[in-house]
Amino acid sequence: MEFRKTLIALAVTVVAGQASAASMMASPVAFSAQEKTRLVSTLNSERSKHGLDAEHGFAIASQHPGEQGKAVSRVNHTYKGVRIFESESVVVTDQGGNVLSESIGERRKGLSGKRFDVKPRLSDRDAIARATKSIPPTKGGISPPFAELVIFPVMKSVRAPGAENKAEDELNAVDVLDVVDSYELAYHVKTRAMDGANPVFYDTIVSARDGRILDQWNMVQNVVGTGHSQYNGTVPINTTLSGGVYKMIDGSRGTGGSFGAMAITNANHGTSAGQVYSNATNTWGDGKQYIAGGSTTNANGQTAAVNALWGLMNTYDMHKNVLGWQSLDGNNTATHIAVHVNTAYDNAYYSDSCKCMFIGDGGSYFNNLGSIDVIGHEMGHGITAATSNLTYRGESGGLNESSSDIAGEAVEAYARAGGTGTSLPVPSGNDWMMGKEISKNGQPLRWMYKPSKDGKSPDAWKSTLKRLDVHYSSGPNNRMFYFLAMGSSATTGSEYYSQYLTQLPKAMTGIGIDNAYRIWFRANSTKFTSSTNYADARLKVLAAAQELYGANSAEAKAVQRAYAAINVGADVAE
Repeated sequence: MEFRKTLIALAVTVVAGQASAASMMASPVAFSAQEKTRLVSTLNSERSKHGLDAEHGFAIASQHPGEQGKAVSRVNHTYKGVRIFESESVVVTDQGGNVLSESIGERRKGLSGKRFDVKPRLSDRDAIARATKSIPPTKGGISPPFAELVIFPVMKSVRAPGAENKAEDELNAVDVLDVVDSYELAYHVKTRAMDGANPVFYDTIVSARDGRILDQWNMVQNVVGTGHSQYNGTVPINTTLSGGVYKMIDGSRGTGGSFGAMAITNANHGTSAGQVYSNATNTWGDGKQYIAGGSTTNANGQTAAVNALWGLMNTYDMHKNVLGWQSLDGNNTATHIAVHVNTAYDNAYYSDSCKCMFIGDGGSYFNNLGSIDVIGHEMGHGITAATSNLTYRGESGGLNESSSDIAGEAVEAYARAGGTGTSLPVPSGNDWMMGKEISKNGQPLRWMYKPSKDGKSPDAWKSTLKRLDVHYSSGPNNRMFYFLAMGSSATTGSEYYSQYLTQLPKAMTGIGIDNAYRIWFRANSTKFTSSTNYADARLKVLAAAQELYGANSAEAKAVQRAYAAINVGADVAE
């Protein structure tokens, strides 16, 4: 039997064996072929309600368990059997398969009644070649390039009714609408390769008619971040004893995946995961920053692995114990983290190819990047990929990054309070700054409460937000979440003040990080679609709050006020 053990002395130890603790967890929902067929049939029967003709269809992309026996299905919209990019439904069903709610990312209606040809003139191989030529040169692939034929909606921004004559600097997020201008048959090409030590991950939209590059965005979902019990002192970690050797495989968390359970591997200065960490004893690490050029397997080299496993355990436990969500996908599928990636590498990133994380040792600017908030951030990308799959560009990309920052803060709060319990602590033990621990000069990567302190991130929504790098367009939503959890200040000039809060009290009241994260997670996992922008996020976060706490609850009002504080929607009185 495996269990976590409270430690004394300078050991990072857990008594470990072969038995799994999976029996203590809620069993993932099994989705039968009949249930999937029934759901698609139900959606097909309701096409006319949405103004759709018989050429429109549905294809289930993913499913995961919901609360109290419910199930959540991500369903792609199709036309003549081809997926419509960023057009989808999130469907919540009960145990009998009845539809309880449907959140729609609507980008399909303009196809009804049209003679849209879905036969490509360009092959998928040619599309991959066009995409590969358009990205920086690489020296080896992590996974083979992949091209999917899609119908790509070409979008444009228009003013909402009543906002036609507003000055640009007077616009609120709800004053601008994203609408479909036209459609293109295209390939969605994913390239995941390396240029030496650097990941070169791109998504490219290539016209299936003439090979033009219609859109492209960088998919390296990274943050330059933290390190060891180097950062958390002596901590308990779950390992496995096999054949007299201890391995960094946590058999109590996750199943399947590359190593059968959650695991930590040694990249040993390479770019692949490498082998699972093993040791003759169950005492790991020395709690110190990795010494450049030294062994990656001695006590000093093991510290990076301890950082990673402690972060992974807390990320898993927080989501499971607080929200009932198991691993990244909700179905308890195991993931892994590779440490000692490249040499003196000032980065950490999540890879959608392996659904795993890579952590550098740090170099010029950072120490080891395995801090609690950074690991929570990167694993948050995995959760978003399994749920809303927010497209990593524009406003949806900013929300994707923000969702990971929010997850990082929630994991940090949970870990700082001891890593146990079924709620996030109040007051929380987090600092509301991303990556402060790993920074060699003590400056964090991002300030949740005042994003503009980094000199690049805005504090509030503006019409140019979608043109920023996603690590900066995340700023306003980060501030929204801080206000939602912790409240704001009415003092002009305070870092916690918002000029957009005009109702009383001018200092909005926060609802605590526990309630705030529950609301955010529900919205991301059951309502957001890949195209969700700031205005849409406000509506869906509000809907999540109303479902959890009531239509006129203090929590629902706080959501409206927190979004109003970043220039998204109107303020309301408490």
